Amino acid sequence: MWRVHRHIGMGGDQIVTAVAGERAERELGDALRDASREEFAKLRDECVPLEGAHELVAELKRRGLVLVLASSSNADDVDHFLGALEARDLIDAWTTSDDVERTKPHPDVIHAALEKAGASDAAVMVGDSRWDIEAAANAGLETVCVITGGWSEQELRDHGAVAVFDSLVELLERLDETSLR
Repeated sequence: MWRVHRHIGMGGDQIVTAVAGERAERELGDALRDASREEFAKLRDECVPLEGAHELVAELKRRGLVLVLASSSNADDVDHFLGALEARDLIDAWTTSDDVERTKPHPDVIHAALEKAGASDAAVMVGDSRWDIEAAANAGLETVCVITGGWSEQELRDHGAVAVFDSLVELLERLDETSLR
């Protein structure tokens, strides 16, 4: 289980090989991804936004930033979570699995998000895993992180996070100390 946990945030096209190897990917990859989607569908309604998520999005929008949700999830899941976050009217655009060939740590989802945002060279990623940081770095962006993905502050910094916060609430409180100011 620890091996699986360390790969959460990596896309489904990458995780089977990373956790179980090339042979498992060849023989079981598609079946494992299908089973994962089925199991997640049973639990999806139990997922709720993290404390401060809506408020952070609202504040970033109030500051005039272009907000793009960079996701490689399927369109139905993205739609569900935008509704749960009550942010559909605050977020300018979002990506889905239809927009990418390869998932994190590859930069495809970041490139797709930048294209939807108008490709600003002032873009910043907000993430919570090594895979977010690597995908952003592979696209030439820095990442501001929160400790919500099971990675420690030191691990996130070691992988290149420019700032790390304990929560979205703390990030919101200290927003002016970041490149999101």
